[in-house]
Amino acid sequence: MIAKEYRLRPEISTDSASELATYHPFVQKLLFHRGIDTAIKAQHFFGLDYIGHLHDPYLMKDMGKAVERIIEALERKEKILIYSDYDADGIPGGVLLREFFEKIGYRNVTNYIPHRHDEGYGLHLDAVDGFGKGEVDLMITVDCGIVDVDQISRANEHGIDVIITDHHEPNGTTPYAYAILNPKQAGCQYPEKILCGSGVVFKLIQAILLKNRFGLKEGQEKWFLDLVGIATLSDMVPLTGENRVFAHYGLKVLRKSPRPGLRKLWRKLRVNQRDVTEDDIGFTLSPRINAASRMGEPMDAFKLLFTKDEVEADMISDHLNKINDERKGVVASIVKDIKKHLKEKSVNGSLPKVIVLGNPLWKPALLGLAANSLMDDYSCPVFLWGRNGDSLLKGSCRSDGSVSLIDLMEEAKGALTQFGGHKMAGGFAVSHEKIHALEEELNNAYDSLILKKNESCDMSHDSVNWVDTQITLEDINFDTYRHIEKLAPFGVGNSKPLFMINSIVPYEVRQFGKTKNHLELIFKDKNGKEVSAICFFSKPEKFKNVPEKGKPINLISTMEKSNFRNYPQLRLRVVDIV
Repeated sequence: MIAKEYRLRPEISTDSASELATYHPFVQKLLFHRGIDTAIKAQHFFGLDYIGHLHDPYLMKDMGKAVERIIEALERKEKILIYSDYDADGIPGGVLLREFFEKIGYRNVTNYIPHRHDEGYGLHLDAVDGFGKGEVDLMITVDCGIVDVDQISRANEHGIDVIITDHHEPNGTTPYAYAILNPKQAGCQYPEKILCGSGVVFKLIQAILLKNRFGLKEGQEKWFLDLVGIATLSDMVPLTGENRVFAHYGLKVLRKSPRPGLRKLWRKLRVNQRDVTEDDIGFTLSPRINAASRMGEPMDAFKLLFTKDEVEADMISDHLNKINDERKGVVASIVKDIKKHLKEKSVNGSLPKVIVLGNPLWKPALLGLAANSLMDDYSCPVFLWGRNGDSLLKGSCRSDGSVSLIDLMEEAKGALTQFGGHKMAGGFAVSHEKIHALEEELNNAYDSLILKKNESCDMSHDSVNWVDTQITLEDINFDTYRHIEKLAPFGVGNSKPLFMINSIVPYEVRQFGKTKNHLELIFKDKNGKEVSAICFFSKPEKFKNVPEKGKPINLISTMEKSNFRNYPQLRLRVVDIV
């Protein structure tokens, strides 16, 4: 493993300290390094207001057209089809729209979610042809559609009007849809450009209710925010602005949510519903929603969120737990095989700067998880490919931050038939003819990008990991934690505060869990109080500086509260050991 460089963030400026003087010095520094450097910004950040902090949905381009068409469909009793993506953004969004129609008494609605392995992402011509035969009048997409030009043209041929709700980047060609709701499209004046797909759906619902509440009590739509919160926290959108409102109020609703599927699942996972956090969404709920499409039928995850039946909820929560465990096993097997291959492939312990491997037997849907694990262990970009149900070679990639994946794939686009994503994570497709040249092309592209960075002296910020502040073991207390949790919910754009604790000595280093696959370090502060630091799915050898009993280490970590068995306890979450 390559050692990472960590630096403490600079001290807060005098002017900002004066502006933020009403807050604890610890909070001042955390705010300052999140771009919150004035009293007004801090007031806005902490004083989340559902009404005051949400934008007018009619600022979104085509919103008026979309609302008019939906109301027309309701009045004419037309058949509406909701076509959503198969992930933890699209599925909650599909449930959200379906529940809205049912709440206002409209039942001529059906949902369609494509099969991840057999169909893949987006709209599909065969499916659209089926909708034409099924006499669908109006199709509303959720979390997809903005690039599906041919499919939407086919829908028009069948006499189906299409309303696109999406948040992905347009590709330059605008589909000929009845209305397009996407803050990223050209000419859209909506202020919040990075909503998740379910967030766009919620804005549509808000807009409809501004025209006609259809008997729905004032404010009742807030109960849909549990679904918006799940999607917002799962889809890794920045938790700033409107997204922060959705995440904050989404968690509030989730803690009270009457959904039988969620209540059954939380109970089985030993999560106290009233204490649900963003981590519970990211590490427990989202993987189970995604497991449905990765390992089987995405409608199983839809049913988990949608069902009102206690027996069905019990069965589905059991099923999703089971296939999630199977998913973990398959991914672990892939990672194990790859590590074995890399060990055999390495010459004098060296490996390519970009790891590129594949197997036609691997499901592309699982490769992002495997790539992430390998990237973490080898600290380099990882590209893994498999074969989809349509025999296409597709894969996922992850970056350690040394280069942008989009830049890397753009540089090597001659070897790829499709690619997309962002700096740290992406997907790609490659032809059978080019697959054997892919590793060489990507490694040449990597060398070219690094050379350009060196020439422009643009290496500093990408290679440094910034730590918020240095603390001691004595600072691990509920007074400190109360300051930290004021900034929650945490996620992209509002990361958990990162701490450095220097020269601390573990008096116990142990593996825990049923299969002993998690790492725990136990320390004692100056008062003899035990402080635990954990790292899930990890071993001491994972770290460049291997932790040992009695050996001083420098710990990079976050702080969290565990409510295991309803007993609140503070602990550290290990990020690195240096």
